[in-house]
Amino acid sequence: MSDTPAPAYRRILLKLSGEALRSPGSMDNISPEIVARIAEEIAQAHRAGVQIGLVVGGGNFWRGAKASVRGMDRATADYVGMLATVMNALALQSALERAGVPCVVQSAIEMKNVAESFIRLKARSYLDNNKIVIFAAGTGNPFFSTDTTAALRASEINAEVVMKATSVDGVYDADPKKVSGAKRFDTISYQECLERQLKVMDSTAFTLCMDNKKPIIVFDMHTPGNITRALLGEPIGTTIS
Repeated sequence: MSDTPAPAYRRILLKLSGEALRSPGSMDNISPEIVARIAEEIAQAHRAGVQIGLVVGGGNFWRGAKASVRGMDRATADYVGMLATVMNALALQSALERAGVPCVVQSAIEMKNVAESFIRLKARSYLDNNKIVIFAAGTGNPFFSTDTTAALRASEINAEVVMKATSVDGVYDADPKKVSGAKRFDTISYQECLERQLKVMDSTAFTLCMDNKKPIIVFDMHTPGNITRALLGEPIGTTIS
């Protein structure tokens, strides 16, 4: 008998940053050993019965907003960033399949040789049939972040919760890396996050989650086992609702 606890959620949307796929200080854009560890933690939750949609950022390759500040057309810079998320999605797909998990990449930008086009009902069918679906290329539109993509896709696939894996262990009233004594919240409302301008997710993502009643759980992904614990619904990080 497995000692893995029964999952608290049937279907979740997990948001990973692109930087999460790279070892700190590494010259790699993608560190295969880090991706393998993340994939195995996701696989453990999948084996326990959690249906998982994934959105991954592209910041390990490219940040459109920073490029636009340096003179590139913002829409063009954002499209380059969308392509970066496809590279990360393919790396995650490969690692998940090596971990024994069936996985499909759906892209918001058509690129039929490497990924399927995003179709909402097809994505939901895959999830019902125990396949992980990775949503790549953001929303397919410039000026929208991958946080907003996560909020949008969570609503489209009827996920119960959005889980954001980050480099800190929750939501604080100030940047804990800069302010000693910053207070961490166990729970906080969407409205308070917006009023305090807490930079956990952008305002569009917060608003989408609030309007569609999708709680957000923010947790530290660098502690080994945390991804599995979060996906299984163990109390972890900060819950925004």
